Amino acid sequence: MAQCVQSVQEFIQDSFVPLVAALCSEEAERLTRKNNLSFAELVKPFCRLTSEVHMRDPNNQLHIIKNLKIAVNNIITHPPQPGAIRKLLNDVVSASQPAEGLVANVITAGDYDLNISDRSVKASVPWYSNWKETLMELNTSTFYSATTPWFESYRECFLQSMPASDHEFLNHYVACMLVVSSSEPEPVEQFLKLSQEQHRIQHSNEYLYPKWFIPNTLKYYVLLHDVSTGEEQRADSIYEEMKQRYGTQGCYLLKINSRVSNRGTDEQIPDPWSQYLQKNTIQNQDCYDDCPYTVISNKNTDHLISDGLDSEIKDGLSNNFKTHPLQLDHPSGSLDSTDYVKATASLQDSKKSNSGTPHGACLTLTDHDRIRQFIQEFTFRGLLPHIEKTIRQLNDQLISRKGLSRSLFSATKKWFSGSKVPEKSINELKNTSGLLYPPEAPELQIRKMADLCFLVQHYELAYSCYHTAKKDFLNDQAMLYAAGALEMAAVSAFLQPGAPRPYPAHYMETAIQTYRDICKNMVLAERCVLLSAEILKSQSKYSEAAALLIRLTSEDSDLRSALLLEQAAHCFINMRSPMVRKFAFHMILAGHRFSKAGQKKHALRCYCQAMQVYKGKGWSLAEDHINFTIGRQSFTLRQLDNAVSAFRHILINDSKQPPAQQGAFLREYLYVYKNVTQLSPDGPLPQLPLPYINSSATRVFFGHDRRPAEGEKQAATHVSLDQEYDSESSQQWKELEEQIVSVINKGIIPSNFQPTQFCLNRYSDNSRFPLAVIEEPITVEVSFRNPLKVPLLLTDLSLLWKFQPKDFNAKHDGETKELGTCDDDMIGTEAIAEFLINSEETKVARLKLFPHQTGELHILGVVYNLGTVQGAVTLDGIDPSVGLQTGKFVSNGLSVRGRQDLEIQGPRLNNTKEEKTSIKYGPDRRLDPIITEEMPLLEVFFINFPTGLLCGEIRKAYVEFVNVSKCPLTALKVVSKHPEFFTFGGNTAVLTPLSPSASENCSAYKTVVTDPTSVRTALLSSASSVDFGVGTGGQPEVIHVPLPDAVLLPGASVQLPMWLRGPDEEGVHEINFLFYYESIKRHSKMCHRVLRHTAVICTSRSLHIRATVCRSNALEDEEGRGDSMLVFVDVENINTEDLFQINECC
Repeated sequence: MAQCVQSVQEFIQDSFVPLVAALCSEEAERLTRKNNLSFAELVKPFCRLTSEVHMRDPNNQLHIIKNLKIAVNNIITHPPQPGAIRKLLNDVVSASQPAEGLVANVITAGDYDLNISDRSVKASVPWYSNWKETLMELNTSTFYSATTPWFESYRECFLQSMPASDHEFLNHYVACMLVVSSSEPEPVEQFLKLSQEQHRIQHSNEYLYPKWFIPNTLKYYVLLHDVSTGEEQRADSIYEEMKQRYGTQGCYLLKINSRVSNRGTDEQIPDPWSQYLQKNTIQNQDCYDDCPYTVISNKNTDHLISDGLDSEIKDGLSNNFKTHPLQLDHPSGSLDSTDYVKATASLQDSKKSNSGTPHGACLTLTDHDRIRQFIQEFTFRGLLPHIEKTIRQLNDQLISRKGLSRSLFSATKKWFSGSKVPEKSINELKNTSGLLYPPEAPELQIRKMADLCFLVQHYELAYSCYHTAKKDFLNDQAMLYAAGALEMAAVSAFLQPGAPRPYPAHYMETAIQTYRDICKNMVLAERCVLLSAEILKSQSKYSEAAALLIRLTSEDSDLRSALLLEQAAHCFINMRSPMVRKFAFHMILAGHRFSKAGQKKHALRCYCQAMQVYKGKGWSLAEDHINFTIGRQSFTLRQLDNAVSAFRHILINDSKQPPAQQGAFLREYLYVYKNVTQLSPDGPLPQLPLPYINSSATRVFFGHDRRPAEGEKQAATHVSLDQEYDSESSQQWKELEEQIVSVINKGIIPSNFQPTQFCLNRYSDNSRFPLAVIEEPITVEVSFRNPLKVPLLLTDLSLLWKFQPKDFNAKHDGETKELGTCDDDMIGTEAIAEFLINSEETKVARLKLFPHQTGELHILGVVYNLGTVQGAVTLDGIDPSVGLQTGKFVSNGLSVRGRQDLEIQGPRLNNTKEEKTSIKYGPDRRLDPIITEEMPLLEVFFINFPTGLLCGEIRKAYVEFVNVSKCPLTALKVVSKHPEFFTFGGNTAVLTPLSPSASENCSAYKTVVTDPTSVRTALLSSASSVDFGVGTGGQPEVIHVPLPDAVLLPGASVQLPMWLRGPDEEGVHEINFLFYYESIKRHSKMCHRVLRHTAVICTSRSLHIRATVCRSNALEDEEGRGDSMLVFVDVENINTEDLFQINECC
């Protein structure tokens, strides 16, 4: 069980105290109401004696009573109804909640961290090694305290609300205080009326409640004097008359209200009543403020009894003696389901006064001392002598009736040492529930004497009497009486000083079984369990205590079962070998019963404590159930943030639930989340758990999408998101750009040179801020994954960004703005209307931004509406989400708007010694582009560009350059590692016609020339062999593109011929072209731009020609000179597939 504030001895002693009734006149009650208190409430904080008390037992031996407490209550003539008691107990538990803001007690049992206390203790121990010993040390440590105040409040209220029974006398009144004001016209006559009224209540058949201990009840006469308004001389004279009439030990003059109302308000007087009246006004709970009924729960700390504030008057008395404060005003069947009690107007007024007015406003510290002295005088001079006298009388009666010559106390040895007859088991005994002993029966007199001895802490004599009575009751088969005697005999044996005998746990077991199975009285059985469990816990018998608590759980009371299961769970964690998982399991059971009992806060607390054990252990179904319940309970309690968090955990974990259950979880989450957003519609967008985003796989592309081919026109390949990243290719492009920049800058690469990167991903160098151009789109590719087995529908999906306008040519920057899909004047945002992700699918979305101003852009994440597709539930094992295509989808109407951040971790640093010995990550700035000024934008198209050539074949194609921007470009150049592959012709080249024939020179393997003169002329006039670059060791060569006037204006285009020469080696060749160009206006951030193109050429072998020249002796000219040469040409067709026909050789 959980740790309690009181020790077990203090708990039992305070549970069974002498009861004293209070009967006040109307005037006396009026005096106490000046302090917003009834008379019983007035004396309540002072009812515990601070000094030892002495009395003598029947053997005339001195008996010492320590820390004695009495209970003073107003007389109630009707017992409370069971429904009202249940309502009161429910309210007591509801009102007692864990204090918020305190540090929880953290106990680490291997992998388990249990927060179950109000202090902070931590032990870190490995699993299954020394963690048990560590927990044992914690349990015995003064710093360990896992308290459950709600259980203690319930237990206290339960024991005090038990109605008096005929089989025991512990809840019977021993004495009665008759209280009259000194301002009464005839106080003595008023005392007489009160005495007669008490006699009528006790001895007439009109009243069956309350119960009285003996017929001759002690009457103590109290004269209440108001010091501020009354005449002290008159009060003294009346008191003298009372002493003559009732004796000095039977009356008392109590002076109160010494504080004058016009006194300074700065004087602070303590309020000892608040801690008692707090429990007395449980109806002040917020959860019942709006209900048409309130709970009348005037509960005293010592006994459940009226506070005496009823306004009805009968025969001049303030008490009407008709109704218990827990008595239902309605017929028993009218409010059985709610157990609500309609409050009367007077109680509503007293409730307001109790909550708004301080108590004891007219009392001084001297008055406090007077009340304390009054209780001591009453106990020393009145109550204890009366109890001592009663015990002697009962002892004498028993001796005379038994015919014994010695007192009962000295005869017990003889009774117990005689021959013992084996007792029958409980199953063999019959229930004689109809058996009622007359009041003068010896068996009841023994029980009465035992109860009196128990109330004054004479446990040895009490045990002897209980043991004797138990035998008599068992012989008569009076099982209810026998169970009561067994119960108290066990408690008395435990409380005996010096522990002369061990605690007879089997007595309690028999009593509980008898109460529950034979007498069908669960209230008495529960009292036995509460007492025995506390005793077993004090003896470190946690296993037996847990079994006892669990045994009493049943379906008749969810609240009782919940509290007992929770205490059993604490027993498991307090064992020498703590059973952590049993603790968690029983906390789950307790939470379930708390929920059924309507105790939502306690149910939530139990589930949260159990979650500490189940979390992260791979028990996904158990985690889902607990998180789902926590979410439901939190939502009911309007703890919406906790509810969202709980449902979020269900969705983000790898769930093994079927699709239908996952869909239910998702709908619950969306419903709860929607309620959260409605409470703060203008608040920031919270994070959504679905779908998963692989932030590291995010790719960013700068620029327009590639144009598709148009007929014979083929656009430059450039870069696109559809291309896979190739580190080798990326390095080649970087080297080409460095080469051309070096040539432009006369062999020097500028220190601020930054290679152009069009597409950024996890493999690219993202250490620098990328550059983007104003008015050119930025495309972000986000990878989504749906972990559920139901489809997700994302609507209005767009990027969330933060932008700081900045003029890079000015000194002052603009104001930073964090926006999403608004303020298109700065950043235009493209949204995807619908984005469906099927079950367990990974899908990418490409989202665009259009910057309209220069500055610094930070892409934060994505924002979207999360919903589900209508009817997306698996039926008969078929998932309808399979095969869903993009288009219009019907949502189920339940969607919420939220965001997810793109948090990308940079690469691990491993350069310096410090970085190698620690874990440090570099920056990743792919989502933080800098928007620069306007730059020209070039597009290149290739016309009649062949895909195949013969080795060494020369072919003419055309290149079209288009400036699609709003500013002119210049310094157009191209660089390639294969300069021998192409040329734009010599300086004498003739300009190509604007519309070249698409069918000219279109074959890669067949060349037919009909006019050799024209061919020779074309070759000589367009390109010569020296125009083709010569590759020296694969070094790239920068080639100037001959633009007209060296400038390409905005919107202009130009077509130039390009002569291509097939490589000398056959095969497939990839030839990279890098086009370089600049803006006429120089910019600080971006100096140039590049355009990439990769041409794939397949070359085939053609003819192998070998020429041999020799002088001819046979061929002489007319002058006889032999200058003629013979040329031998060996032509070999090395192409194995095509046939060549030589038409002319010259």
